[in-house]
Amino acid sequence: MATAFEYTTAFARNLGWLTHSEQALLRRKRVAIAGLGGVGGSHLLTLVRLGVGAFNLADLDTFELANFNRQAGASLPTIGKEKVKVLAQMALNINPELDLKIFDAGIGPSTNREFLQGVDLYLDSLDFFAVTARRAVFAACHELGIPAVTAAPLGLSTAVLNFLPGKMSFEEYFRLEGQPEDEQFLRFFVGLAPAGLQRHALVDPSTIDLKARSGPSTAVGCELCAGVAATQVLKILLNRGKVLAVPHALQFDAYTGKLRTTWRPGGNNHPLQKLTLTMARRQLLDSNASATPTTAEEARTPLERILELARWAPSGDNTQPWRFEILNEDKLVIHGSDTREWCVYDLEGRASQLAIGALLENISIAATGEGKAVEFSIREDAPETAPTIDVTLSDAASDVGTAPHPLLPFIKRRVTQRRPFSSAPLSALDREHLENSVAPGYRVVWIDTAASKRDMARLLFKNAHIRLTIPEAYEVHKRIIEWDATFSEDRLPDKAVGLDPLNLKTMRWAMQSWNRIVFVNRYFAGTVLPRIVLDLIPALKCAAHFMIVADHEPTSLQEFVAAGRAMQRFWLTATSRGLQLQPEMTPLIFSTYVRRDIAFSQDHKALQTARILKDQLDRIVGEENSLAGVFMGRVGYGRPPVSRSTRLPLSRLRST
Repeated sequence: MATAFEYTTAFARNLGWLTHSEQALLRRKRVAIAGLGGVGGSHLLTLVRLGVGAFNLADLDTFELANFNRQAGASLPTIGKEKVKVLAQMALNINPELDLKIFDAGIGPSTNREFLQGVDLYLDSLDFFAVTARRAVFAACHELGIPAVTAAPLGLSTAVLNFLPGKMSFEEYFRLEGQPEDEQFLRFFVGLAPAGLQRHALVDPSTIDLKARSGPSTAVGCELCAGVAATQVLKILLNRGKVLAVPHALQFDAYTGKLRTTWRPGGNNHPLQKLTLTMARRQLLDSNASATPTTAEEARTPLERILELARWAPSGDNTQPWRFEILNEDKLVIHGSDTREWCVYDLEGRASQLAIGALLENISIAATGEGKAVEFSIREDAPETAPTIDVTLSDAASDVGTAPHPLLPFIKRRVTQRRPFSSAPLSALDREHLENSVAPGYRVVWIDTAASKRDMARLLFKNAHIRLTIPEAYEVHKRIIEWDATFSEDRLPDKAVGLDPLNLKTMRWAMQSWNRIVFVNRYFAGTVLPRIVLDLIPALKCAAHFMIVADHEPTSLQEFVAAGRAMQRFWLTATSRGLQLQPEMTPLIFSTYVRRDIAFSQDHKALQTARILKDQLDRIVGEENSLAGVFMGRVGYGRPPVSRSTRLPLSRLRST
């Protein structure tokens, strides 16, 4: 049996924060809301639950799947339905006595007066890029003496501006008149949140694309908007307490837990705003090309789409030791190579073989996104220095299933983070996922107690001295670093190394010649600070170090390729769990040189140090594990890097 609606009972729990008379007053108020998407839907439902009794609602859009992450009215049953009508019904389901006026064609200069007729307040929820419509409705509010509130969902924060009758207008504050469209977007963005608190939570600036009229948004930001803006609306409608009007602005950031009010007389004409705008133009308007690591080529066939993803496999120093010979739509040949001739870290080509294994794992995972199964065959007659692999695609068997692999979305997101992580230990669930990822034939050895992490930090600190002082490593570093780069298609960008700008400049100067390296190391203890920053501190600041260990010591090309597949599953699983990872392979590599009695350097002192460090590694992980170890690194919770290596485009990876 349906329960009869009764206003005073429905909103009785507001009392205490509202008086009886204030609740009755809200029942007679009319609020206009333009835009019923992410912010607008939450605004409407919040105000309805506060007891506001009448609304003018405008929106001309319909719901789609891309709205699900943030919009209150978005769900499978509402896809394709008009937002304004869906939200109107949701509001009526809360208060069937509402007085609603629907504007399903949106608003514009010709309809603004009708839209604002009889309203006590306008609450702005238009799409960020609807600048023309926004300017027109705010101008009408200013002319008609209607208070207007706008709240921006900025990731995990909200910024709120109040435009009150007799105070500074929208145009006087933002100063958009006569500006090109991109500049208007920029001025609106900067003016909304002068405090800029939201920047701390933005992990991928490339997702802000003013030219494409797109940007990230979350339900967190939308709900924060609704709460903070509704409080401003409440105070204005009830004439209750001081309301800060522009040029004051308010921003609350839930990520940092900060609340900031700003005062910018003159709005965007204020000196601080001008400076911010200058910086923002450089960062947002001019950097989209560089902020997007690699523009994906148009991939026409399933095989090309698979390779477009697979090419993001990790490789030592981003060497990408593979080229693709596409035979037809279902067959290709991978022509591998290694860097043993010039790279001291590629002992017998094993590091390159691990990378090729990671590539094969990527191909296998990416193929599931196309409903394909993959078979690999390593040619036995090919030299080990140039492994050749035949790849055949086929339709996945129906009994196996054609669902995409759960690690598929993380292929391009997998990165190396060389900066410190949180020291918080791994959760039991994360550890379980990582241990299960390597599959039979491999196991994970953890170095995660405080004492063992300190031992590992000391080992890495000493090991780094070898890496930074032997001429063989200098030649590698000189070759693989791309200077003044945030992203690099075929090398390591300097900004991803992990050094601060001052140390990076010193490093760049020293690496101009081997004599400079010797001079800095001899007279200025040149390796000490880099080792502290790049090795010691990161070794302590992580959840754990780990070693992936095979059931028996790998010796063949096939075994190292298989180990590379296990490595990639582990790394992708870490990424899927929100973990950061950095390889720590040089202790394992130098230890193997020592075991094989191979002199990897002309520096005899470095060779002696390597023998000592080999014994230390054996004590930390166990000699049997050290013998069968295939991959080492550190893992933990933290932010992904801003700078990273990208990959060569598919066109340059194709063999002719």
